[in-house]
Amino acid sequence: MHEYSVVQALLEQIEGVAKDNDASKVTKIVVKIGVMSGIEAHLLEIAFNTFKEKTICDGAEFVMNIQPLTIECQNCQQVSELQKIHYCCQKCESTNVKVVDGEDMFLMSLEME
Repeated sequence: MHEYSVVQALLEQIEGVAKDNDASKVTKIVVKIGVMSGIEAHLLEIAFNTFKEKTICDGAEFVMNIQPLTIECQNCQQVSELQKIHYCCQKCESTNVKVVDGEDMFLMSLEME
């Protein structure tokens, strides 16, 4: 389960941001997880809740926003959020598309004290 290593990296990033802002506690973490990121949200939540104990994030709320796959058609420039994973323009049906969102995980915001 690679979610454990993802959480360890996330906690390190959070601790760095907190230190840079002279915070002693993190109360809320918001992440964006793309549907094609390869991360299982429920496993990430379990891993986060396991590893946050006795860290600066102990007791913090963990919010996960799931980002749908977003593509841009290279033929007609239509940008579409896909409800199912089908790499095809919803306007002109071209398969000449570029993924613009939904493949990554990002730390979006922190609330700190």
